[in-house]
Amino acid sequence: MAETRSEQLARALEDDICAGRALPGARLDEQVLAQRFGTSRTPVREALKMLAAQGFVEIRPRQGAVVVGLDVRQVLELFEIMAVLEGLCARLAARRMTPAERAELTSVHAECQRLAAAGDPDVYYAMNTRFHEVIYAGSHNRQLEEETRRVRNRLSPYRRNQLHQLGRVAKSVQEHDDVVRALLEGDAERAETLMRRHIGIQGDSLSDFVSNMSMPHHVAAPQPSLAGAITRPTIVR
Repeated sequence: MAETRSEQLARALEDDICAGRALPGARLDEQVLAQRFGTSRTPVREALKMLAAQGFVEIRPRQGAVVVGLDVRQVLELFEIMAVLEGLCARLAARRMTPAERAELTSVHAECQRLAAAGDPDVYYAMNTRFHEVIYAGSHNRQLEEETRRVRNRLSPYRRNQLHQLGRVAKSVQEHDDVVRALLEGDAERAETLMRRHIGIQGDSLSDFVSNMSMPHHVAAPQPSLAGAITRPTIVR
């Protein structure tokens, strides 16, 4: 089923929030967004309501929609949930991935290794996301896949920020290597354990993460409105 205009707009706005182009506190002006997307205010308003229901924005009296930030406790709680969900994806994928999916996983992992060596955390992040998506799909459980993606998207700016910690990209790709080996060997229990460890934040990583939460490294400063930061998507009329 084709997406409605409101759903397309919600997805475009969510992408900007997840990519850090819209920081917490940024106001989403309905009229400006409607002009930029070439549509009326009605689908924009519906899109903002969708984002509010997902926790990405808050609708405030006399202010309209504002991008919502998460405090340290909320982020850590979501990481705990994420570790469980991704661990379950890995467990199921170890048992259910097809030969074609295993080949794709191997290929994506090789590309992650290449990009990790290049040393650009933001470029690596995009392929890292693809790596995890392959495992979600390999679980062959659509409800689990969708729920895992929903939580991941909520954490996306913070997961991207993690990769700017010194040595984190190299550690990430090494952890991927261990997960891939368990998946290809069909070791479901080990795949789950390794994935949960990969996603979890513990020890020194926890203190480093908390100290770096205040501002994503790849964003220079907050913008007063998201409107000027959004590229216009293709809208099905």
